[in-house]
Amino acid sequence: MIKILLIHGPNLGLLGRREPKIYGHETQEDLLERVRRECTPEKYEVELVQSNHEGVVLDVLNQLVRDFHAGSSPVGGILINAGAWTHTSIALRDALSMVQETGLPVIEIHLSNTAARETFRHMSMVAPVVTGCVAGLGAAGYTAAARAIIELIQANSKHRSKR
Repeated sequence: MIKILLIHGPNLGLLGRREPKIYGHETQEDLLERVRRECTPEKYEVELVQSNHEGVVLDVLNQLVRDFHAGSSPVGGILINAGAWTHTSIALRDALSMVQETGLPVIEIHLSNTAARETFRHMSMVAPVVTGCVAGLGAAGYTAAARAIIELIQANSKHRSKR
Protein backbone atom coordinates (compact mmCIF):
# COMPACT_ATOMS: atom_id res chain seq x y z
CA MET A 1 0.00 0.00 0.00
CA ILE A 2 1.30 3.45 -0.90
CA LYS A 3 1.44 5.98 1.92
CA ILE A 4 0.55 9.65 1.63
CA LEU A 5 1.86 11.89 4.38
CA LEU A 6 -0.40 14.71 5.50
CA ILE A 7 1.86 17.12 7.37
CA HIS A 8 0.45 19.87 9.55
CA GLY A 9 2.62 22.57 11.06
CA PRO A 10 2.16 24.81 14.09
CA ASN A 11 -1.25 25.52 15.58
CA LEU A 12 -3.11 23.30 13.10
CA GLY A 13 -3.91 20.84 15.88
CA LEU A 14 -6.39 23.50 17.05
CA LEU A 15 -8.31 23.77 13.78
CA GLY A 16 -12.03 24.09 14.32
CA ARG A 17 -11.44 26.20 17.43
CA ARG A 18 -8.75 28.53 16.10
CA GLU A 19 -10.07 31.60 14.24
CA PRO A 20 -12.96 29.77 12.52
CA LYS A 21 -13.79 32.87 10.43
CA ILE A 22 -10.44 32.38 8.70
CA TYR A 23 -9.79 28.64 8.97
CA GLY A 24 -13.31 27.22 9.15
CA HIS A 25 -15.01 24.93 11.64
CA GLU A 26 -13.53 21.60 10.55
CA THR A 27 -10.99 20.06 12.88
CA GLN A 28 -7.68 18.52 11.92
CA GLU A 29 -9.35 15.11 12.29
CA ASP A 30 -12.15 16.21 9.93
CA LEU A 31 -9.58 17.24 7.32
CA LEU A 32 -7.71 13.96 7.75
CA GLU A 33 -10.98 12.09 7.19
CA ARG A 34 -11.64 14.11 4.00
CA VAL A 35 -8.25 13.10 2.64
CA ARG A 36 -8.73 9.48 3.67
CA ARG A 37 -12.15 9.35 1.94
CA GLU A 38 -10.54 10.47 -1.31
CA CYS A 39 -7.61 8.09 -0.97
CA THR A 40 -9.26 4.91 0.30
CA PRO A 41 -10.93 3.94 -3.00
CA GLU A 42 -7.49 4.19 -4.57
CA LYS A 43 -5.93 1.99 -1.85
CA TYR A 44 -3.70 4.66 -0.35
CA GLU A 45 -2.90 4.91 3.33
CA VAL A 46 -2.88 8.43 4.79
CA GLU A 47 -0.70 9.21 7.79
CA LEU A 48 -1.01 12.49 9.69
CA VAL A 49 2.07 14.15 11.13
CA GLN A 50 1.30 17.29 13.14
CA SER A 51 3.77 19.15 15.27
CA ASN A 52 4.31 22.57 16.71
CA HIS A 53 8.03 21.77 16.73
CA GLU A 54 9.71 22.32 13.39
CA GLY A 55 12.48 19.81 14.11
CA VAL A 56 9.94 16.99 14.34
CA VAL A 57 8.72 17.71 10.80
CA LEU A 58 12.29 18.10 9.52
CA ASP A 59 13.20 14.73 11.05
CA VAL A 60 10.22 13.10 9.29
CA LEU A 61 11.22 14.60 5.93
CA ASN A 62 14.90 13.73 6.38
CA GLN A 63 14.00 10.12 7.24
CA LEU A 64 11.76 9.94 4.18
CA VAL A 65 14.69 11.03 1.97
CA ARG A 66 17.01 8.47 3.65
CA ASP A 67 14.43 5.72 3.18
CA PHE A 68 13.89 6.70 -0.45
CA HIS A 69 17.61 6.49 -1.22
CA ALA A 70 17.78 3.13 0.59
CA GLY A 71 14.93 1.88 -1.63
CA SER A 72 12.63 1.30 1.33
CA SER A 73 10.17 4.20 1.32
CA PRO A 74 6.48 3.34 1.10
CA VAL A 75 5.66 7.06 0.76
CA GLY A 76 4.30 8.09 -2.61
CA GLY A 77 3.59 11.75 -1.92
CA ILE A 78 3.14 14.51 0.62
CA LEU A 79 0.36 16.98 1.37
CA ILE A 80 1.63 19.77 3.60
CA ASN A 81 0.01 22.67 5.39
CA ALA A 82 3.08 24.19 6.99
CA GLY A 83 1.11 26.97 8.66
CA ALA A 84 3.32 29.90 9.66
CA TRP A 85 6.49 28.01 8.64
CA THR A 86 5.38 28.54 5.05
CA HIS A 87 6.46 32.16 5.33
CA THR A 88 9.46 31.84 7.63
CA SER A 89 11.30 28.54 7.39
CA ILE A 90 14.33 28.13 5.21
CA ALA A 91 15.02 24.83 7.00
CA LEU A 92 11.63 23.46 5.89
CA ARG A 93 12.24 24.74 2.38
CA ASP A 94 15.60 22.95 2.29
CA ALA A 95 14.08 19.69 3.56
CA LEU A 96 11.30 19.87 0.95
CA SER A 97 13.91 20.60 -1.70
CA MET A 98 15.61 17.31 -0.81
CA VAL A 99 12.23 15.57 -1.09
CA GLN A 100 11.67 17.21 -4.47
CA GLU A 101 14.98 15.75 -5.69
CA THR A 102 13.56 12.25 -5.07
CA GLY A 103 10.74 12.96 -7.52
CA LEU A 104 8.00 12.50 -4.93
CA PRO A 105 5.10 14.91 -5.46
CA VAL A 106 4.45 17.47 -2.73
CA ILE A 107 1.37 19.69 -2.59
CA GLU A 108 1.26 22.75 -0.36
CA ILE A 109 -2.18 23.40 1.16
CA HIS A 110 -3.65 26.50 2.81
CA LEU A 111 -7.19 26.81 4.08
CA SER A 112 -7.21 30.56 3.56
CA ASN A 113 -6.17 32.58 0.54
CA THR A 114 -2.77 33.69 1.79
CA ALA A 115 -2.42 36.19 -1.07
CA ALA A 116 -5.48 38.05 0.21
CA ARG A 117 -4.24 38.26 3.78
CA GLU A 118 -1.48 40.16 5.58
CA THR A 119 1.52 41.10 3.43
CA PHE A 120 3.87 38.80 5.37
CA ARG A 121 1.73 35.82 4.28
CA HIS A 122 2.09 36.60 0.57
CA MET A 123 5.48 34.92 0.24
CA SER A 124 5.80 31.18 0.53
CA MET A 125 9.31 29.93 1.27
CA VAL A 126 8.26 26.43 0.20
CA ALA A 127 6.42 27.22 -3.05
CA PRO A 128 9.55 26.98 -5.23
CA VAL A 129 10.26 23.43 -4.03
CA VAL A 130 6.80 21.83 -4.14
CA THR A 131 4.87 20.39 -7.05
CA GLY A 132 1.82 22.60 -6.58
CA CYS A 133 -0.32 24.58 -4.19
CA VAL A 134 -4.01 24.64 -3.24
CA ALA A 135 -5.05 27.75 -1.31
CA GLY A 136 -8.17 29.60 -0.34
CA LEU A 137 -10.69 26.79 -0.79
CA GLY A 138 -11.12 26.01 2.88
CA ALA A 139 -11.65 22.36 3.73
CA ALA A 140 -12.51 21.63 0.08
CA GLY A 141 -8.86 22.35 -0.70
CA TYR A 142 -7.88 19.19 1.15
CA THR A 143 -10.21 17.15 -1.05
CA ALA A 144 -8.78 18.77 -4.19
CA ALA A 145 -5.21 18.23 -2.99
CA ALA A 146 -5.91 14.56 -2.22
CA ARG A 147 -7.28 14.00 -5.74
CA ALA A 148 -4.27 15.77 -7.24
CA ILE A 149 -1.68 13.84 -5.22
CA ILE A 150 -3.24 10.53 -6.32
CA GLU A 151 -3.01 11.58 -9.97
CA LEU A 152 0.59 12.68 -9.50
CA ILE A 153 1.54 9.43 -7.76
CA GLN A 154 -0.09 7.42 -10.54
CA ALA A 155 1.71 9.47 -13.20
CA ASN A 156 5.02 8.94 -11.38
CA SER A 157 4.35 5.22 -11.24
CA LYS A 158 3.63 5.03 -14.97
CA HIS A 159 6.70 7.12 -15.77
CA ARG A 160 8.97 4.91 -13.64
CA SER A 161 7.56 1.71 -15.16
CA LYS A 162 8.43 2.94 -18.68
CA ARG A 163 12.12 3.31 -17.82
